[in-house]
Amino acid sequence: MYNSAMYPYNWKNNVPPRYIHCIFLIALLFLTATKIKADNKLKALNDTLNEVIITSRLTQREIIPSQKLKGKDLERLNTQSIADALRYFAGLQVKDYGGVGGIKTVNVRSMGSQHVGIVYDGVMLGNAQNGQIDLGQFSLDNVDEITLYNGQKSSIFQPASDFGNAGSVYIRTRLPRFTNGKNYNLKVKIKYGSSDLFNLSALWEQHLSPAVVTSLNAELLTASGKYKFHHTMIANDGVSTYDTIATRHNGDILAERVEANIHGLISRGFWNFKAYLYNSSRGIPGAIIENVWRSSERLNDLNAFFQGRFQKDITNKFSTQWLAKYAYYKTHYKNDNPNYIAYDNSFWQQEVYFSTANAYELIPNWTISAAYDFRWNKLNANTKNFNYPTRFSHLVSLATAIDLPFLKAQASLLATHIDDDLKALHLLAEPPKPITKFCPALFVNVPIVHTEHAENGISKTNLELRAFAKRNFRMPTFNDLYYIDFGNPKLLPEVATQYDLGTTFSHQWLAAWAKRVHLQLDAYYNTIHNKIIAYPTGKQFRWTMINLGTVRIMGVDVAVGFDMAVPMGKKAQPLLLSVKSQYTYQSALDITSEHDSYYKNQIPYVPHHSGSVTLGADYANFILNYSVIVTGSRYSSQNNIPYYYMAAWATHDLNLQYKFSLAKLPCKAILEVNNLFNQRYEVIANYPMPGTSGTIGVQVEL
Repeated sequence: MYNSAMYPYNWKNNVPPRYIHCIFLIALLFLTATKIKADNKLKALNDTLNEVIITSRLTQREIIPSQKLKGKDLERLNTQSIADALRYFAGLQVKDYGGVGGIKTVNVRSMGSQHVGIVYDGVMLGNAQNGQIDLGQFSLDNVDEITLYNGQKSSIFQPASDFGNAGSVYIRTRLPRFTNGKNYNLKVKIKYGSSDLFNLSALWEQHLSPAVVTSLNAELLTASGKYKFHHTMIANDGVSTYDTIATRHNGDILAERVEANIHGLISRGFWNFKAYLYNSSRGIPGAIIENVWRSSERLNDLNAFFQGRFQKDITNKFSTQWLAKYAYYKTHYKNDNPNYIAYDNSFWQQEVYFSTANAYELIPNWTISAAYDFRWNKLNANTKNFNYPTRFSHLVSLATAIDLPFLKAQASLLATHIDDDLKALHLLAEPPKPITKFCPALFVNVPIVHTEHAENGISKTNLELRAFAKRNFRMPTFNDLYYIDFGNPKLLPEVATQYDLGTTFSHQWLAAWAKRVHLQLDAYYNTIHNKIIAYPTGKQFRWTMINLGTVRIMGVDVAVGFDMAVPMGKKAQPLLLSVKSQYTYQSALDITSEHDSYYKNQIPYVPHHSGSVTLGADYANFILNYSVIVTGSRYSSQNNIPYYYMAAWATHDLNLQYKFSLAKLPCKAILEVNNLFNQRYEVIANYPMPGTSGTIGVQVEL
């Protein structure tokens, strides 16, 4: 077991074997690239393979606009994980337990983490055990684009599973790009920062043929996880009774990630294959309760998956897509604290996924689609009286879309059949019954104004109104239903209904210093029946299941963006400025019963007000990003009383990058400062977040 007292950044200690493996891999990347550079006499290959992800013309049905971070925006943010970048989306909350290795999950419009689909390079990530994807495990180092859709993705040419979410986050990793006659790329990045953070990553891209490219990305992350925090004890009446400064312990992490990709072009289509491995050992700091500062909880994760994708336009009217995936997840949780019941549990989870989607254009501007998904999940454990569940999921979707100058519309119906099988029936009177659900959706978009620049046809002014209505559900997870300590086999699926009304306005200039302005406004009304809450009970990996009954959510999301190019003189480059802001208002009330003490109280951890402002600036070789994230007051429990009150907070983050050349190699120096003004705050009650922290780094491209 990795010892938190022997921090991995101390190279005087014995180096764990996994370090040797990762260092060897990164060294191999250097040697391979060096040899290629020396021996390569080939003619420069076509550098257009970076367009490997081809979008069939049958998929162009943007009805509900998305929120997107890509290219320069992601480069400016330069955050450690995908979860950190998602904080800048309107209507999305990130649950963060603090520190580099803290678990991070996302929640869209207070619907719950299990209603959010996380799609990684076209295939949805799964976790049948607890239904939550820890986005802290996914680095931003190799990500090209992150997109958030409310309701569902506008395209009807998609897997059946994609129709079943209240919201979806699509993550697209970097596609190899080759310039200046090169047929390979090598990028190495090193970062060191607060909490003894050390991060080393390498990306190798190779052009194998005019139609095939490959990439290999490896990353090492380690940190002691120690940081100072300010702790205040609050009495039942909300009055402070104790105030001190302490050090957060047991937040260390040692994590390795390796991702290999191969992309290929075929006539009127493409294919790709991905292999992904994540291995980590980390401490769980635990909640600060009754002046207990230390925790002995440990969590080891080994996640691996292999996925393939094939897409082709068979004719001008018919397109097909096939997906396949196998995933293996191992989790080892240990807690030998003498003050608690000792745990030493291991869980093994497997998933097999298959999908086929087909789209056909009946007549111009009218398309239909049909998709079928099969998913098999199995969970094993070494715990006593475990039920060893297996789940068979079948999903069938039918959809249609029209795209006319005066109207865009999309309708879909998803049928889901889920059948669980248990090897043992411990504490269960009878096996679970199969569940079949039907989920309809309707999306409408009405263009009001659309003009184009006469010079090049680029869109000038756009104004549109849109609306959607959708019903979906989420099946209780294996832990919800069958875990011996807290599972409830009688839980019903959550049923969610969504209504949205919004407008989008954009205007683009060609010659003026102001380049583009964008406004997106949405008002929504959601209800959730039989809502299941996974609620922390003092141990981050342990949960108590609470069925709230009915939740009513009303909210408004506003997103505004403005891009400009400020002239700096006839010979000087212009100063590129980008301002993005978002604001969310939410009323998420428990309306289960008038007799409950928390009737019409705001549900836990949902603020009424939240938002962010981001300022980006590019000039010459400098890149600057300054951001402010604000979260309003909220409550950590169903009962909105002073004892559970959590104060509002705002954090300021700064990222500065400088591009330069060293021995004719493109380089970049990076400086990051997070929580610039040392804001004291908690995202989850009793899990204090770090104060001011910083990171320095350098990136070299070969």
